[in-house]
Amino acid sequence: MRLLTTVLCLTTLAMTSCNSNQYLKETQLTNDLSYHHDLDNNDNFSPDDQWLVYDTRTDDGGIAASAKIEKVHTQTGEKKVLYALPNNAAWGPGAGAVSYAHTEASVVFIHGLMNVTAANPYQQWRRTGIIIKDQAPNVPIYMDARDVTPPFTAGALRGGTHRHEWSGDGNWIGYTYNDAILKALEDKTQQKHNLRTIGVSKRGHSVTVSKTTNGEDVSSEWFSAVVVRVTPTPQAGSDEISHAAGDSWVGLNGYLKPDGQRQIARAFVGKVKDKNGKDVDEVFIVDIPDDITQAGAWGPLEGTDTMMPMPPKGTSQRRLTHTADTAFPGCTGVVRSSGDGSVLAFLAKDDKGVQQIFTLSPLGGTPTQLTFHPSNVEGYFRWHPDGQHLCYVWNGSIVLVKLGNAPFENRVRLLTPSSNPSPSNLVWSHDGKKIAFNRALKKPQTEQENKQVFIVHLDKL
Repeated sequence: MRLLTTVLCLTTLAMTSCNSNQYLKETQLTNDLSYHHDLDNNDNFSPDDQWLVYDTRTDDGGIAASAKIEKVHTQTGEKKVLYALPNNAAWGPGAGAVSYAHTEASVVFIHGLMNVTAANPYQQWRRTGIIIKDQAPNVPIYMDARDVTPPFTAGALRGGTHRHEWSGDGNWIGYTYNDAILKALEDKTQQKHNLRTIGVSKRGHSVTVSKTTNGEDVSSEWFSAVVVRVTPTPQAGSDEISHAAGDSWVGLNGYLKPDGQRQIARAFVGKVKDKNGKDVDEVFIVDIPDDITQAGAWGPLEGTDTMMPMPPKGTSQRRLTHTADTAFPGCTGVVRSSGDGSVLAFLAKDDKGVQQIFTLSPLGGTPTQLTFHPSNVEGYFRWHPDGQHLCYVWNGSIVLVKLGNAPFENRVRLLTPSSNPSPSNLVWSHDGKKIAFNRALKKPQTEQENKQVFIVHLDKL
């Protein structure tokens, strides 16, 4: 055991950091062990870094059973309810996976449909995005319109949005998406049609859906569109994909193209078929036009009875990685960008088969291996606001790594001691001086573990 500990320290960080005296002090912000306080690895800090927002999902019911969106003060531990669902059942409606905007005191989160029943519960294709302003708790603003009754409406979707993320300027929200119309077709034909993909909503163009009395359809204050094309039958060896997820904005306000123009985009993991027809997950990027109200060449924005909503005119998706022919193919996790949009980070296996963090330009090129741990990086990696550091979880510890060409042991630092279960759902404060995370604590006299919110302070990197 002593030899193993020494090897891990030498391999992963400077010797002085192996001393427990170098660990950061953890502060527990929530203490109610009767329920989860789930950060969900989102953007949980308020713009002024004074509050952290989370949901109250359960192990058995998940988000469907989360009846509240709460926030906790990062200094006092005071808790406030931003949104509460009366009479929420195990099957929904549910409210969860919440994120703060960067520029305003508003949050966005998943909300199940209000007409849920035990026979027709919360589902991936039966939910929407709700915005709540801090100064107006329990006053929902519908982000994405929903229209599942033909004829469909451009600017409205027909299913459910998930894991919403604000752009840096607050004018866009991105998310993953599942389609209810294609799910019904799938059930009818017993063939795969309901494919997860990626959409965006833009502020300032409201969408009116006339059929809002059926409990299924809603109008909204934002215009929504699917921006990634998926197909149930990708051609082997092509860049066609059957699934898109693990998405995030490229930069707070896009990335810099070779012509000097800023381009808004989302990076994601797309599932391709290799030349032998085997599924492989690769990193992709989709450039998004400023105007998403114009239909593109692939079909109508609102879709049809047998076709997904199609991307707007001017969208362009590109494959960035080609791991299919390597010894350990595939990429995983959420593809996350530095704040200036110049570097993407993702998880993949190195030439020894160990899961590490790699970086890549949004313009493409050869990925660079960032971490060199002897065992798998667990994930939850997040960029520091300076764009030169990331934190993540490895071997039950929160770890900080710096970009660059220096030896790995000179670039890496353990911030917390190893624990089981591991910390999860890491998020940086806007000022870069705090990391919030979840740690599961056991309720006394039971085997039940519930996530609590913790925070560590970094005065300097």
